[in-house]
Amino acid sequence: MPRTILFDLDGTLVDSLPDLATSLNRVLADEGLAPLTMPELAPLVGDGLGPLVARALAARGRGPDRALLTRFRRDYFNALVVATRPFPGVPETLAALAQAGWRMAVCTNKPEQAARRILAALGLAARFAAITGGDTFAVRKPDPGHPLGTLAAAGGDPARAIMIGDHANDIMAARGAGIVPVFALWGYGRAEMADGALALKAISGLPALAEDLLPAAPAPGQRAPQEARADPP
Repeated sequence: MPRTILFDLDGTLVDSLPDLATSLNRVLADEGLAPLTMPELAPLVGDGLGPLVARALAARGRGPDRALLTRFRRDYFNALVVATRPFPGVPETLAALAQAGWRMAVCTNKPEQAARRILAALGLAARFAAITGGDTFAVRKPDPGHPLGTLAAAGGDPARAIMIGDHANDIMAARGAGIVPVFALWGYGRAEMADGALALKAISGLPALAEDLLPAAPAPGQRAPQEARADPP
């Protein structure tokens, strides 16, 4: 069974905040509402577009508005990758993980087609055996069914998997699914969302951490590394 790493998208692989802010603030401006700053917007990301818009409206003293959500989705889907970019070190880290034999997948609460379009535009889509969004299954993070469904689509197994994300939803979903959680400190979530999970300051440290957490199985005829180290000199 291959070793698999599940990645969150926004705040973990890509910095999508600039494009989210631009589209959201255009819609807010049409309503005569003040724009959200980046520091205001970052904590609102993580549960999908619907909750994002509802929280943005609440921050401006307005209740949920389905028509406004529809307008935001239309605007954002027409401008998904204007300023959105991979975080520093992401392409190199994905290449290193692939070279080491890791299978990779994306498990995001963003709509699946939006996630696929972003990853394709950034030249990263081919790295992933599966890409699932908040609308792929009947459940989404923090429900463990979301990472489990993603893992099944990628051909992985919870006992041989790691999940990394920058939100409490990622940690809860991973733990519920029996997957090792890792928290991305460079993302949008607060550090306390790690809730005791291992945390990384930069994605460049993921290949080494992943090897420590789930060492590669020895090739046929070879002993495991820990058995070799146990031999006397």
